[in-house]
Amino acid sequence: MSTPTAQLSAAGVSIWLDDLSRRRIESGNLADLIQQRDVVGVTTNPTIFANALTDANDTSYDEQVEQLAKSGATAEEAVFAATTQDVGNALDVFRPVWERTNHVDGRVSIEVSPDLAHDTEGTVAQAKQLWETINRPNLLVKVPATKAGLPAIEEATAAGISVNVTLIFSLERYAEVIEAYLSGLEKARDAGIDLSTIHSVASFFVSRVDTETDKRLEAIGSDKATALRSKAGLANARLAYELFEKSFATERARALLDAGANVQRPLWASTGVKDPALPDTLYVTELVADGVVNTMPEKTLEATFDHGTVTGDTITGGYDEARAVFDGLAEVGVDFADVTQVLEDEGVAKFIDSWHDLLGQVSAGLDARR
Repeated sequence: MSTPTAQLSAAGVSIWLDDLSRRRIESGNLADLIQQRDVVGVTTNPTIFANALTDANDTSYDEQVEQLAKSGATAEEAVFAATTQDVGNALDVFRPVWERTNHVDGRVSIEVSPDLAHDTEGTVAQAKQLWETINRPNLLVKVPATKAGLPAIEEATAAGISVNVTLIFSLERYAEVIEAYLSGLEKARDAGIDLSTIHSVASFFVSRVDTETDKRLEAIGSDKATALRSKAGLANARLAYELFEKSFATERARALLDAGANVQRPLWASTGVKDPALPDTLYVTELVADGVVNTMPEKTLEATFDHGTVTGDTITGGYDEARAVFDGLAEVGVDFADVTQVLEDEGVAKFIDSWHDLLGQVSAGLDARR
């Protein structure tokens, strides 16, 4: 009997795990998830690495941290060494998937320092450093879709680096992300780079949109407002897919695709359901369409495998309904542009906080071993 995760794969959805640790790689768990759960990629972020590197029950980093302490490494150098090693090893695990999927999947992401979220030049420099250090063709370097991130996305793409654009919340910003990708591809083409080697995903966040929007709807409190609860996240993502379809059907995009370029696939991020009143697979089974990526925390992955109900494409027929949701939000007084700006600001701030917490704990660990 076909499992729900296999059904998602058959429907054209790539399943990625939103988690990574050295213990997961070394224990064989990551390889098991590829075989048993149809996982074809991994995303990481500073919070994920902070959890892995500071887990008191995980001793897999101890030897490396000991060596780094003796060498006099700073906390930043130690985190760079540990995370690039993990991502490189995970990319090796996924290499057969990368080959089997004609280089589309088998991808692992690593993020530039959150401290660079508003620093274009610094982001480009670190993207190049990560790309050269890890030196695997199936790597994705994660760059946030801040205003400063947009030109960095373009320049990294122009240099032949495959980019995972993260922290996208609004359709307006998503349009700018696509523009940056296409402009980067044009520069890469003009520089003689093989466009087929450049891949990209655009990470569109889902559950956080509902969390912030629902908070505002509850404050309004009217029947019309409460009837719109838990609808904005799906509506926003569905309209993002419509924008993706339209953007890569333009004459400009077609010319690049004909020259060997790849589309920038939509990736659904923040897919763990935070409201216990909602189905725990909501942001998976209700966002099915050909060519999308869904990156899930392990809890959501296991719930999907266990009892997810896959009914085929749940996106492309829902564009009018999605627009009606936004009409309703405007009618009851929800400023959705403000919602998405708040989410972007909070998203960057949370990653910066996680990053500094991680550096502080690693610094203490290094000092204890010196």
